[in-house]
Amino acid sequence: MPQFVWQMLITAFLMVFAIPSLTVDAILLFLQRNFGAVFFSAAQGGSVLLWQHLFWFFGHPEVYILILPAFGIISEIIPTFSKKPIFGYAALVYAGIAIGFLGFTVWAHHMFAVGMSPLADAVFSLDSMIIAVPTSIKIFNWIATLWGGKLNLKAPLLFAAGFIALFIIGGFSGISLATVPIDFQVEDTFFVVGHFHYVLFGGTVFALFGGFYYWLPKITGRLLSEKLARWHFGLMFVGMNLTYFPMYILGLSGMPRRVFTYSMAQGWGTLNLISTIGAFTIATSVLIFLINFFTSQRKGEKAGNDPWDGQSLEWTVSSPPPAYNFAHIPVVSSRRPFWDQKYPPAGGQPAARVEVEKSNGERFSKGSFYPIIVALGLFIAAFGMIFSFWVVLPGVAVVFYGIIGWFREHF
Repeated sequence: MPQFVWQMLITAFLMVFAIPSLTVDAILLFLQRNFGAVFFSAAQGGSVLLWQHLFWFFGHPEVYILILPAFGIISEIIPTFSKKPIFGYAALVYAGIAIGFLGFTVWAHHMFAVGMSPLADAVFSLDSMIIAVPTSIKIFNWIATLWGGKLNLKAPLLFAAGFIALFIIGGFSGISLATVPIDFQVEDTFFVVGHFHYVLFGGTVFALFGGFYYWLPKITGRLLSEKLARWHFGLMFVGMNLTYFPMYILGLSGMPRRVFTYSMAQGWGTLNLISTIGAFTIATSVLIFLINFFTSQRKGEKAGNDPWDGQSLEWTVSSPPPAYNFAHIPVVSSRRPFWDQKYPPAGGQPAARVEVEKSNGERFSKGSFYPIIVALGLFIAAFGMIFSFWVVLPGVAVVFYGIIGWFREHF
């Protein structure tokens, strides 16, 4: 399977096992607010920490739910634009599985300051450092793939390289936060905000934009402007560092997070001004991307089926692809089937060709709006669980309406 598919598979397992904890937390809070339950009321025999444990048992795997798809995107972009097979295919897969497993063992490193036992602190600190090992394996493999490659410095690769650089900075600060005495010092300060955003903005967001530039030509059939893409990358990379790196210094200086003002005597004004300038720089870069996207849909160069000399099967069909994707399910016989089809290995057999002729489409389901209705009903019900019991009932009614309508479409 492509690395992206592997990472999405692991992400799916994380969602299945992590989100129920948040659901239980929300239900217990709903019962406490509306029916007098005392799960989180210390005065009545409950535990405030029960809320935190249930929330963070979801909350830390959620970080990997956000970053593992980004890892998959990067693992597709780098080999394509370095013209080399991915280094350590199996190691990348096993590292992703290890991250998925270890992600469930580190939740309480968000709770070092709540007064857990020294043993619990030590265990969660150790686990938080161990999980850096499979992440480091991935970074090593990406750099090894780039090393000696024929690099095609297009926008997807620029964002992939930016991702690696920024994610490494975020990872190093994560190791710092896994050290209990340091965490005590910087808990609830801007240092934590800087770390979080280097990981999930410098990480996930940069990977997402790399994925946009990589796959949008396949989705829309039009290439985006490379010139505007470079402006987008440059401004976003500079803006990202201007915005979030000062937060490390502010956090070490004692500035708490979640404050909207502070005394000028604290000496935090200059660094906060730099962060503000950086935030506007990021916004400008996103505006450039939006201009690039919408103008490319009218005036962009046609992408063709395979604009990047891709290695995987999506590049074998037209751009944009037909609704059915493949007329017949392709037989995959290698890790890079399209490359092996275009460039058969010496002395080997060429990969089976992918059939892309027109399909009658009879075996494909028609589009339906009922899943959106079900999602809307779930949102209304969840909103009601937080704010008002009486909003839950219409939300549940909308959910059942969507499910019944969805069912009737097929039977």
